[in-house]
Amino acid sequence: MLCFNEMGCGFMSIKIVDTTLSSFERKADITLGIKEKVEIAKIIDSIGVFQIEAGIAALGEDEKASIKKIAKLGLKSKISSWNRLDIDDINESMDCNVDIIHISVPVSSAQIEDKLRKNKKWVLENIEKCVRYSLDKGYEVTVGLEDASRAEMNFLIEVCILLHDLGVKRIRYSENIGILYPKRVFYQIKKIKETVPIEVEVHTHNAFGMSIVNSLGAVKAGAEYVDCTVAGLEEKTRNCNFVEFAKIVYELNGEKVYLNTFNDLVKNEALINGIIR
Repeated sequence: MLCFNEMGCGFMSIKIVDTTLSSFERKADITLGIKEKVEIAKIIDSIGVFQIEAGIAALGEDEKASIKKIAKLGLKSKISSWNRLDIDDINESMDCNVDIIHISVPVSSAQIEDKLRKNKKWVLENIEKCVRYSLDKGYEVTVGLEDASRAEMNFLIEVCILLHDLGVKRIRYSENIGILYPKRVFYQIKKIKETVPIEVEVHTHNAFGMSIVNSLGAVKAGAEYVDCTVAGLEEKTRNCNFVEFAKIVYELNGEKVYLNTFNDLVKNEALINGIIR
């Protein structure tokens, strides 16, 4: 059993990144219009999350239109758009005037060699190209380490050092196939935090019901940001459920990661689920 208080590590200042809207675009059985996405973004913002990943601009004009509208709302939450390691993708997101350009970078051998048919040298070169391009345009940049849970630790560190040297302040440790467990995520993130002065965000999947405990393990290791979705929605195995995660963090450590009351949080989740259905 994980007991965080007894182990001397609280959950100070956890920031929530809500990825509900970008998850819709990967889920075959849910299609939402611009109006619905904008309404969902407003509700998520009212919950008090730090950042809303509003979508994937490279998917097309309808997706870009919804991201643009959300970016124009003047919400308190920062607005980001998800991108592959590709300048064309990044330009699509820049057209939407988002606050943050998020770039996803495959870091496991399986993703680099089998999916991309590339090598680590290519990955490092394109990280530098895409990150420099985005930063030079004046954007805040976060970089997702795709399939990090299966990556070699030395390569994770190498990528993080490169990103830090380029001026990136936050990386996303992302698992992709739902096989992560708390000891591994704790070890890998603790190693990153001990080696590189960079902020860490964690993105977990729930294939074996482990997304919340893995997220807690990441926070214990020093991660400052946790990705969540409303009702744990996601295209394959579901992500960290925001309501459940918020309740557990409050009961374990007394920290609220939402505004107003827990009942208000549950009501807002119900409102979003009503729009989805």
